[in-house]
Amino acid sequence: MLAGVIPPSTRPVVARDVTFGGGARLPVIAGPCVIESREHALRHATALAEACGAADRPFVYKSSFDKANRTSVGSFRGVELDEGLDILAAVRDALDVPILTDVHTESQARAAGEVVDVLQVPAFLCRQTDLLLACGETGKVVNVKKGQFLAPEDMEHVLAKVASTGNDKVLATERGTSFGYRTLVVDFAGFPTVRGFGQPLVFDATHSVQRPGGAGGRSGGDRTRVPYLVRAAVACGIDGLFLEVHEDPEHAPSDGPNMLRLADFPELLRQIERIEAALR
Repeated sequence: MLAGVIPPSTRPVVARDVTFGGGARLPVIAGPCVIESREHALRHATALAEACGAADRPFVYKSSFDKANRTSVGSFRGVELDEGLDILAAVRDALDVPILTDVHTESQARAAGEVVDVLQVPAFLCRQTDLLLACGETGKVVNVKKGQFLAPEDMEHVLAKVASTGNDKVLATERGTSFGYRTLVVDFAGFPTVRGFGQPLVFDATHSVQRPGGAGGRSGGDRTRVPYLVRAAVACGIDGLFLEVHEDPEHAPSDGPNMLRLADFPELLRQIERIEAALR
């Protein structure tokens, strides 16, 4: 392999039994955008865990109990905090997999930190100092999504805020950059910059094909572009892959246009394997 094709390995960050960075096998964070019901969450988590198990791919289940940044005030946001955490705990206990969920406030961070393995800071909130500190103080892994408005270099200060709590278990997630007019562009040249801060880099392929507000009172997107971005990101060198996946995205209450179909998930895992083999 040509020197410099893949940036040097980052420090490892461990969420339960899944390791990001440090040369570990690439994990996949996957699940529906938002919690719809207990049965729905368990069904999706089981199918995703089985697919990852068959592919020998480390797996973290994700779903949000609340989506506070929906386009319209009338959009479905999810379930209440207590119910959502109860459902995520049920998934964790039934499948023995790490769990990731979004938090939007300091109080949510403290409550979710008692249940999940990874606290995720949404892109729009990535500069909210009090939220970052509250997440760091839980001692859990903190995944910060890079704001659509940030240059790659700006993530150094975001990561430093979490690390100032004494918690160095931080992941940085790229999810596309906004250039206006409801489009997002992925800057692959920025990957080594963010990864160069030493923390593992995760790539969010499904939000990167989102078109914010592009469907009137809700966001649009184009899931057909997801595999292309995934293959490019894996080839560039990442430490984790983030995918929102749904069995019936056309009827999903949140982010349907950009979510990957559950039926297409195993094939995408096979594509990742082939890219990794080529790099080796």
